[in-house]
Amino acid sequence: MAKNVLMDSEAIDRAIVRITSEILEKNKGAKDLAVVGVRTRGVHIAERIVKRINKLEKIKPPMGTLDITLYRDDLRRKTEWPKVEKQRYLFR
Repeated sequence: MAKNVLMDSEAIDRAIVRITSEILEKNKGAKDLAVVGVRTRGVHIAERIVKRINKLEKIKPPMGTLDITLYRDDLRRKTEWPKVEKQRYLFR
């Protein structure tokens, strides 16, 4: 069964550029900015945003991860209890 492609790699790159631009515009730059990625897929997006900010602003903001496994509303549908991952805090 073929899956529909919602975004190819170029579309994802454009979205990261737009998201990063919005973040920088609304925060008036990257000073005092921290990025948090929600585990698991949000961490990859956060890493790409941090990389883009670093490229544009020459500042690498701190990045953390957040595991929301135990707070999900679909846990009752799963047969196995979820494994909670260690969260990474890099904020100072």
